[in-house]
Amino acid sequence: MTTQNRFPVRRLALAAAAAAMYTALSYVAYTLNLAFAPVQFRLSEALTLLPFLFPETAWGLFVGCILTNLLSQYGVVDIVFGSLATLLAGLWTARCKSRWTAAIPPVVCNALIVGAVISYAEAGLGRSFWAAWGINILSVGGSEAVLCFLPGVLLVSALQKSGAARRLGARTLKTA
Repeated sequence: MTTQNRFPVRRLALAAAAAAMYTALSYVAYTLNLAFAPVQFRLSEALTLLPFLFPETAWGLFVGCILTNLLSQYGVVDIVFGSLATLLAGLWTARCKSRWTAAIPPVVCNALIVGAVISYAEAGLGRSFWAAWGINILSVGGSEAVLCFLPGVLLVSALQKSGAARRLGARTLKTA
């Protein structure tokens, strides 16, 4: 096997590992009734910073989110749009220049998109949608910010400082 062939397998393995970790951690949150609500506390959301180091994990997180959202009381709307929020955040995070800015895309995408999903389920598209969306942007965004800026940034820092990120083939970054 040539060196050229090993890297795609490594990238696929990292994406699959991200999907598995995201799903497992989200299922734990589900059993604790923390996965689907205006204030969500999925520890798996800390993993949404992985694309900062490993861009290919954006797709794994997307798959993990789909598998998680199969349990959602918000149905197909959450399966589609909630999962797309994770993919969009992952692709955006992969373009960030520091671990601190890498925490912003998941917060913004989830606050806006998942906040809209929950608001739609609560209020439909009537006039009360906009008030519900404002509240859900704050609640979803706030819980997402806690998870991304605390354990998420700590995870990225630990992977960088331990050398694990380099050994796993993380992209080279000038600033962290």
